[in-house]
Amino acid sequence: MPEMTVTQASTHESAMLEHARVAAALKARRQRNTRLTNVVAYSVLIVIALIMLYPFYWTLITSFEPTGNIYEAKLLPKGFSLRNYAEIFSGTTVPFWRLIVNSLVICTLGVTLTVTLAALAAYPLSKMHFPGRDLIFYAILVLMVLPNESGLIVNYITTIKLGLLQQTNPVVDAIRQYMAVVLPGLASIVGLFLLRQAYLSVPQELIEAARIDGAPELTIWRRVLLPLALPTIVAFSILEFVAYWNSFLWARIMLPDKNMMPLSAGLLELSGTFSTNSRAVMAGAVITIIPILIVFMLGQKYFMKGLEGAVKG
Repeated sequence: MPEMTVTQASTHESAMLEHARVAAALKARRQRNTRLTNVVAYSVLIVIALIMLYPFYWTLITSFEPTGNIYEAKLLPKGFSLRNYAEIFSGTTVPFWRLIVNSLVICTLGVTLTVTLAALAAYPLSKMHFPGRDLIFYAILVLMVLPNESGLIVNYITTIKLGLLQQTNPVVDAIRQYMAVVLPGLASIVGLFLLRQAYLSVPQELIEAARIDGAPELTIWRRVLLPLALPTIVAFSILEFVAYWNSFLWARIMLPDKNMMPLSAGLLELSGTFSTNSRAVMAGAVITIIPILIVFMLGQKYFMKGLEGAVKG
């Protein structure tokens, strides 16, 4: 009997060792497969990143070239000069600093008004109960299938009817022209969707407790929802900053005064009818991109957190 017990123990130990070896082999195989999958995935992502970054890199090195053919692929600049940037900053071809001020004013007005409007509109569509609430929200979402260009004629007629292009006083005219650029983008469907989703993630108990305490709806919105939805608000603000900073088509259509244009639209003046300083255009494009990169790097943490929270909500 003791011999049988020893034999059984030895067999059990051998089975355990064999099981451990099989488990170790399976774990090693899974690790190899995971490493291979990661290598393939990262290789594909690196290739995609290089393809997407090359146009900006090409623009950057071309902006530093004094002469040469710009219509060719290259990895290094054929010469180095700051002449193109000096021409931009000098303001001899375009009023660069005035364009910068115009872009800053348009971005400030646009981001402030658009974010405020979306934050206010998202509150009743998420935390108030009234007949047709969801129908109204989905009807608004349906408009996302329309391209932005489909509203150009309507927006143009509306802007003219509002008298935003009238010439009366220089200061008033400047404010009107800024508003003419900002007005069509104030109602943002994307912002409404993001903020509504962020508000839905806020527990309803907090809203009810504030109402029981007698807080009015605007106070609940300002004191409860806005602080909890701050990451999404920051993310949406960054998206709107990029959109208003890159204002081009609508600004070219609406603004009669070239000195009132934002930077992206004003740089087109570097392209003449008979000659174009292509390298100066490249330098202007690089300068235009730099503020966007700075804003994104400063708000990257809030941007990713805000979009993640909005999607989860």
